[in-house]
Amino acid sequence: MNPAAWLLEHAALLPARGHALDVACGRGRHALWLAARGLDVLAVDRSAEAVDAVRSAAEPLALPLVAEVRDLEAAPVSFGIEAYDIIVVVHYLHRPLFPVLHAALRAGGLLFYETFTYRQAARGKPTNPDFLLAEGELRHLVRPLEIVDYREGLFDDREVASVVARR
Repeated sequence: MNPAAWLLEHAALLPARGHALDVACGRGRHALWLAARGLDVLAVDRSAEAVDAVRSAAEPLALPLVAEVRDLEAAPVSFGIEAYDIIVVVHYLHRPLFPVLHAALRAGGLLFYETFTYRQAARGKPTNPDFLLAEGELRHLVRPLEIVDYREGLFDDREVASVVARR
């Protein structure tokens, strides 16, 4: 599966080298793509099966990728301080994680974040309001980062909010 269109549309912003974090990576479509571009990637997910799939895909290609099982909703969570040039989060929302993501970004680093808005519930899953953004909420969650690009609405048949934000 290809990376999210939002990430692909902003690929020119990615550094040629550096460290990337893929949060709630699933089967690793973003992590594998970033590693293939030359970034050193940490991919995390709470599913051991998903993490195994990422490792299995990366190993034969000798990609610079480490995949770890982590429960991102069990406190405390840390990704270090100023450790990453790029952080990618797609289709995952745990609001208490935003300060952790901000802290983990290096100066000049970019956060690529895309997830569902409350309008998605009328179209299908997810329907739990804990996993749906209110209108304009993503703009507030990424503060104090500088918003490089933002969109909110129906894209690829999903109601989402997407941001690229720089520390």
